[in-house]
Amino acid sequence: MAALIRLSSVCRRGVKPLFYQSTLLVRPLAVPHKHQEQPYLLTARIHSSQALYASGSNSAASLHWTAERVLSILLLAMGPVAYFSPGPVIDYSLAAALTLHGHWGLGQVVTDYVHGDTKIKLANVGLFLLSTITFTGLCYFNYNDVGICKAVALLWSK
Repeated sequence: MAALIRLSSVCRRGVKPLFYQSTLLVRPLAVPHKHQEQPYLLTARIHSSQALYASGSNSAASLHWTAERVLSILLLAMGPVAYFSPGPVIDYSLAAALTLHGHWGLGQVVTDYVHGDTKIKLANVGLFLLSTITFTGLCYFNYNDVGICKAVALLWSK
């Protein structure tokens, strides 16, 4: 997205950018017509995502993307730490990190595949309920049972 915006800012006045326009992305397709000597153009109009037109700055989206990457790296680091030194701090950290990671991932699925205002609102409510129940269940498991780290160790030992 940054490359598209940067490309549009590089273009001179009066010259339309090749790949990005303010309202639509347009790709002409030359198709020869049997009865004409010159080919005529069919234009495929592709609506770009609403994120390109969001008012304000894109710093929130950039921070969210960075937070997703940081969380993924932390999850990778938590694996060996959880194996070598299991404990309540790691158990609850894993519960929070796994729930947040799943919430963000399923949120992208909702964004990509659910259409219509009412359906999106219902899907988001369902996603928040699922994430809340998941986090609550993992915390309950950590508090009342052996915890996530020891449970995984028990699964591997059998």
